[in-house]
Amino acid sequence: MDKVHPVDERLPLSRLLPLGLQHVLVMYAGAVAVPLIIGRALKLAPDQIAVLVNADLFACGIATLIQSVGIGPFGIRLPVMMGVTFASVAPMLTMANNPDLGLGSIYGSVIVAGIFGLIVAPFVSSMLRFFPPVVTGTIIAVIGISLMRIGVNWAAGAAAPNLPGYGDPVHLLVAAFVLVAILLITKFGKGFVVNIAVLLGIVLGFFVAWAIGKVSFAAVSGAPWFDIIYPFQLAIPKFDVFGSLTMCLVMLVVMVESTGMFLAVGEMTERKIEQRDLTRGLLTDGLGTLIGGIFNTFPYTSFSQNVGLVGVTGVRSRWVTAAGGAILLILGLIPKLGALVTAVPLFVLGGAGIVMFGMVAATGIRILAAVDYKTNRNNLFIVAIAIGFGMIPLVAPTFFANFPKPLEPLLNSGIVLAAIAAVLLNAYFNGGGAPATGASNAAAAAAAADHA
Repeated sequence: MDKVHPVDERLPLSRLLPLGLQHVLVMYAGAVAVPLIIGRALKLAPDQIAVLVNADLFACGIATLIQSVGIGPFGIRLPVMMGVTFASVAPMLTMANNPDLGLGSIYGSVIVAGIFGLIVAPFVSSMLRFFPPVVTGTIIAVIGISLMRIGVNWAAGAAAPNLPGYGDPVHLLVAAFVLVAILLITKFGKGFVVNIAVLLGIVLGFFVAWAIGKVSFAAVSGAPWFDIIYPFQLAIPKFDVFGSLTMCLVMLVVMVESTGMFLAVGEMTERKIEQRDLTRGLLTDGLGTLIGGIFNTFPYTSFSQNVGLVGVTGVRSRWVTAAGGAILLILGLIPKLGALVTAVPLFVLGGAGIVMFGMVAATGIRILAAVDYKTNRNNLFIVAIAIGFGMIPLVAPTFFANFPKPLEPLLNSGIVLAAIAAVLLNAYFNGGGAPATGASNAAAAAAAADHA
């Protein structure tokens, strides 16, 4: 009898639900941020913005289920959560602020980008041989470092330093409490309790925030119990050539980032990523984006926030994220429950974010530790320069301010800049690398041993 890989392990419902909820809480703030930003930019009525949020959660759930469970040629079948990509925000804001375009043009460009993603996914996945460990480790490390900015801002209590309440000592103390709670549960907890350490830390932090008057339930009382999401509910798609081309560029950015995410998850779960797996995952990015354009929402990608959670908990089952996808579907149809999740303050999530996002960076560092630097010193240049490129948007956000606006999704992504730099430098120094999967030698050996 063949041994079931941990990725394919079916856990009992009593464990699936809390583990799935844990994934939802981690990505929820990021999932609803984009529809809130675009809805406000378009000056939509509150009930229309609520539809945007509900539609986003609904489409998140569908895309996550397809990615985790797999349907035919779609789905990488790994523990992956899907959410709206922030790379799409800048071009969508441009369309939102153009009186001749608006929401219909946004949906039209998203639909075109989804179809474009479905077409180019096999070609993008064929580049997998250009991702040996020196490239993969660098990209994953930059993903973790880039995410750390999100975690730090969360801990400070706001998405950016210029927002009200940022850096309030109370926020920092509660975030530190959550962090310490997670560490204590991880060290002293037993069995399943350790697997949900992040969830328990968030719950404890939520009660502390509620006790000191930092939690508002106003949105919960005002939200309806049930809502229906149907295609083109808010606007009929309009197809603008420039907007569509820009969103196709965003789709390419999404696919480069997703490649790094998939390789990171493959590394953490010790499942070797083959080209066919990458093709299925990238096809789902395209399909999810197409679904988004049809169901009143935006382009979808694999959410990097959840990659670190896999490393923290050690739970590798894809059925956990499938449960998370089902929860997102329910939240999209029952707005009152979605509003309840929204009541969790950002600074509570911040304590957990620092743990999880640091875990992603640590995974990249672990891969890089297995790279040969003694006999091939060129690998040092690849890592050093690629990480430097990846840091540009973090340390100098206006570095590319004078470049053409359509290039913003490309130039403002440290992950994409690091990936491009690492791939090109590896091709220059090492001739493009071996036709490997991007998993480290250690992980590949472990996978081979498990298979044997």
